[in-house]
Amino acid sequence: MDDAFWMEQALEKAEKALTFGDVPIGAIAVRDGVVIGGGYNRREADQDPTAHAEMLALREAAKVVGHWRLEGVTLYCTLEPCAMCAGAMVLARLPRLVYATSDPKAGAGGSVMNILQHPQLNHRVEVDSGLMADEAAAQIRAFFAMLRAQGQK
Repeated sequence: MDDAFWMEQALEKAEKALTFGDVPIGAIAVRDGVVIGGGYNRREADQDPTAHAEMLALREAAKVVGHWRLEGVTLYCTLEPCAMCAGAMVLARLPRLVYATSDPKAGAGGSVMNILQHPQLNHRVEVDSGLMADEAAAQIRAFFAMLRAQGQK
């Protein structure tokens, strides 16, 4: 199974966030060809500012691994991580992140800032970006278009 296979699963996870009226962002943590964590944005459902797809996937993966160090794990996410999520990835010693589309407003994986590869931090995450970017961006654009049509945001 290749990166595209796993990103498809992250995109499917993202759709679940719509059930709760949240931004459709999904994440899948994979180790040795097996999904060990996953999540989708649940900020609205949980009323929790930290309930980002990536954070939920990292937490679940750590439980499966039995350790906070996520050695050998690749995280697939539909959107470039924010500063909080990128910081958690560095602290978890995540070896690799694959994300679909960039976040020009809050991205911390290279667009606004680059926490994932900051030279003063003790760990750097390998980053691959742009895989299925059009699909992920379309999900997010459609969500915000729907909110605007409803007179919300």
